[in-house]
Amino acid sequence: MNLPMMQVALDCNDTAQAISVLRQVEDQIDVVEAGTILVYRDGMSAVKNLRAMAPDKIVLADVKCADAGTKCGVSCREAGADWMTCINAATVPTMSNAQKEIEVQVELYEGWDNKDRMQGWLDHGIHQVVYHQSRDAKFAGQKWSEQDVENVKNLIAMGFKVSVTGGVHPEILQLFKGVPVYTFIAGRAITGADDPHAVSKQFKDEIKRIWG
Repeated sequence: MNLPMMQVALDCNDTAQAISVLRQVEDQIDVVEAGTILVYRDGMSAVKNLRAMAPDKIVLADVKCADAGTKCGVSCREAGADWMTCINAATVPTMSNAQKEIEVQVELYEGWDNKDRMQGWLDHGIHQVVYHQSRDAKFAGQKWSEQDVENVKNLIAMGFKVSVTGGVHPEILQLFKGVPVYTFIAGRAITGADDPHAVSKQFKDEIKRIWG
């Protein structure tokens, strides 16, 4: 089993703050995410700057595309992203058009559990999904559970590469022991830490301990 990758979600207030965090954690992470909030604030220039700072990392533009897949895909690719996100409510043609330009991750929110629809993603060459507990759901008290683990297992069994995000902390990783998670995504646990490097190392050490 391959080790899960580690992704930092840079949902920062501006690009300067995102770069500051990235400099501290770059040696511990595999994927650099220009978070939705950052992209809303600073646009594709944020993606370009993160790509310049991390030329050897995978860069994700978390744009949560819902329409205009081709244009969104081109914009993200030309800014230097390797991956971009589409929200699960987007039509299959939107996702497919984006996939022709850049590798697409489908972020799973409310109403995602439709096997026919998910098979359509696979049929159009879209193999990445993000199993997601939203920021607002976490603030409302939602916790990770065995049902979440089963959902991730079922998605993997369908043929997806599954990333896991939403209030992820190092102690959460143990829940997924034995499950071939593609990427663990941490945002506030790292960006809001007093020592982002120490926390990102905790994540990486736990991944090595559990899956190594």
